[in-house]
Amino acid sequence: MNIDRNDNKGDIRRGITQTAQVLLLLMALLAVHIVYLQIFAADELATHPLNRRHGQIVAGVMRGSIFAADGAVLAYSDDTGRHRPLNESAAFVTGYASEKLGSTGIENFANYALSGENSIAEKFGPVGKLFRSPQGADVWLTVDSRLQRAAHTALSGKRGAAVVLDAATGAVLVMVSEPAFDPNTVDLDWDSLNADENRPLLNRVTMGMYPPGSTIKPVIADAALAEGITSDNEVFICEGKLDVGGGYYISESHEAVHGRVKLADAVAESCNVAFGTLAERLGEKRLRSVFERFGFDQTGADELNWNAAHLPPTASPLDDGDVAQLGIGQSYLLTSPMTMALTAAAFFNGGEVMRPYIIDRITDANGDDVLKTKPQVYFTATTVERAEKIKNYLQGVVDRGTGRGAQLRGATIAGKTGTAENPNGEDHAWFIGGATVGKKRVAFAVIVENGGSGAEAAVPVARDIVAAMRDNG
Repeated sequence: MNIDRNDNKGDIRRGITQTAQVLLLLMALLAVHIVYLQIFAADELATHPLNRRHGQIVAGVMRGSIFAADGAVLAYSDDTGRHRPLNESAAFVTGYASEKLGSTGIENFANYALSGENSIAEKFGPVGKLFRSPQGADVWLTVDSRLQRAAHTALSGKRGAAVVLDAATGAVLVMVSEPAFDPNTVDLDWDSLNADENRPLLNRVTMGMYPPGSTIKPVIADAALAEGITSDNEVFICEGKLDVGGGYYISESHEAVHGRVKLADAVAESCNVAFGTLAERLGEKRLRSVFERFGFDQTGADELNWNAAHLPPTASPLDDGDVAQLGIGQSYLLTSPMTMALTAAAFFNGGEVMRPYIIDRITDANGDDVLKTKPQVYFTATTVERAEKIKNYLQGVVDRGTGRGAQLRGATIAGKTGTAENPNGEDHAWFIGGATVGKKRVAFAVIVENGGSGAEAAVPVARDIVAAMRDNG
């Protein structure tokens, strides 16, 4: 038997060549992956809240402080560790920074600045220490610690949220969610916090989703005026309930009968018949359009993210009853308090909604600004004329309607109460609106879960916050 040694050698060479090609391909894929990690994914991985390597790298850096707009220290570091003096009252502002749990809030979003890092240093690993400062930058927020404390106190013992915006700039002055957690002891408390049915780890301002109830009525009024389907002079006849077909009715709260009401009175008295009627005239498509015009589909960005509103499905048309229910803030509609604060802001800033922000500036170890936030228009929700008209309607709510409890000497408050039906318990209580104290003009949203009447549960919270504004100048 003759063996062709040349053929064997050829097979071996082909095998070696194929193996080498496979190895080269794998090495090329590995190189591409390394390039991707080092260049394209570096920032995301470096700032990931569970990145422990970053914490080890900056262990020798004194972490920067977080300050409120009034100069109060919200977070600082010393030889004994990290401290957040406002405890629960600013938990969802500062957040926490934990090697075990990661980080949240400003501690997470501004981690690079606070830890003296920069993107160049992070990518060079140990060599990057040459680029690092031994002192982290300081972060200055827009939040007023005095108002933050007032909101925390007003909501104490309740489940709910309060957010206050500077209507002219979008700066967040208050962001409180209750119940909250102590960011100083979150590692120790984690198991009990997770097990708590009151969900103290949930930021209700941004992530809580609720039917807006009657707080949606200013938006419906704006849409009806914009579409020309009503006017200031139209008279609605309220006999206590609205027939929406199929044997179903929308009733007034507490079986009220408002009689003959014009649009301004319908807002002041929160007339369901009037707004159910307007919603039916508008129809599903125009209702969806106005919700989007007021930013209900927005989710925020950067240091502030919130849930977009839950809008009616588009797969199949709504029946008349659901359309009418949208006009009083029920049915499929769910929103966050942040969304409703932005809605209120539209009426108190000439129709323009400013982009909300909570970081005012970041300063380096020498006190020089390395970042300064500039206010910018987020979107235009309505016209100057309609914004002014509906603001006047909201003033009527406080002057003679359901929000009379918000009246406060030394301040002008206007807003809309809301009592949102809740299939899982007592109704939720809302109050959204705006206030003027001196030269300061703010917009706010307050919700108290299972609080019942907005006039009784939510209005006092907003009033206490505005009183703190007045008292602190």
